Amino acid sequence: MEYVRKIGTKIKLYSELVMFSHTLFSLPFAVISMVWAAEGLPSLRVMLWALVALVGARNGANAFNRVVDRVFDAENPRTAHRHLPQRLLDAKEVLLFVVINYAIFIFAAAMLNSLCFILSPVAIFLISSYSYTKRFTYVCHLYLGFTIASAPIGAWFAVTGQFAFTPFILGTIVMLWIAGFDIIYGSQDIDFDRSHRLWSIPSAFGLKNGLRIAAGLHFIMVLLLIALIPIRHLGWIYIIGIILAILLLMTEHKIIKPANRKRMNVASYNLNQVISMIILFCTLCDYFILK
Repeated sequence: MEYVRKIGTKIKLYSELVMFSHTLFSLPFAVISMVWAAEGLPSLRVMLWALVALVGARNGANAFNRVVDRVFDAENPRTAHRHLPQRLLDAKEVLLFVVINYAIFIFAAAMLNSLCFILSPVAIFLISSYSYTKRFTYVCHLYLGFTIASAPIGAWFAVTGQFAFTPFILGTIVMLWIAGFDIIYGSQDIDFDRSHRLWSIPSAFGLKNGLRIAAGLHFIMVLLLIALIPIRHLGWIYIIGIILAILLLMTEHKIIKPANRKRMNVASYNLNQVISMIILFCTLCDYFILK
């Protein structure tokens, strides 16, 4: 029983380490992409291996980021409680976890099709290199969004094995959305970033300008969501979803208060998880009911 308890504790620690609940940011758009690519439900095999690939890539990238940033996390009062600074997990052990997850990702990509397999090392390079961008450029937020945008793009490739225009629109939407709320979240660390020579839009342009940039990115994101209506021949259920998403984005920007960590978590994470699920639900309902 003690051995089982230890395994359970380890699983819990790694789940917290990679923030597994944050899969809700990328997974809904990947599902939308797969449904559109398959013109209906994709095969169970494709859905299974695409999900395995998504989870493997995401877990590996998040764990790698925690290893790379462990020194800064230990010095930042906001992040000093994380697993590596607290030595709840060992860096070498986490790197092994990274390797295992990337291997799972490559294997899953190979099980999908040759295009996914060929692009898998490129994907690993992109999602891993994000961890270093905050050391030299304030566009790190956009780069983060760019890496997560690989979810809907990769999901399309998983189904069709071909390039197309639609998944890149979805990917751009995800990139702008993620970058916007990452700027909001990063506004909590303006002083720390400046004192440690770390780059971010809030530390480079100040709080007010940084939040304006975040709002601008979300505005363009909404325009692209609207642009999908004629491109994908979407109906009123999808439009309702976009309206609800806009209202939640407006709420997100209204409640921002960097000094209040609880409020920032709601603005940066909780509301955006709801947004992604609303878009997923309304898009799928629109497709399958109004098709």
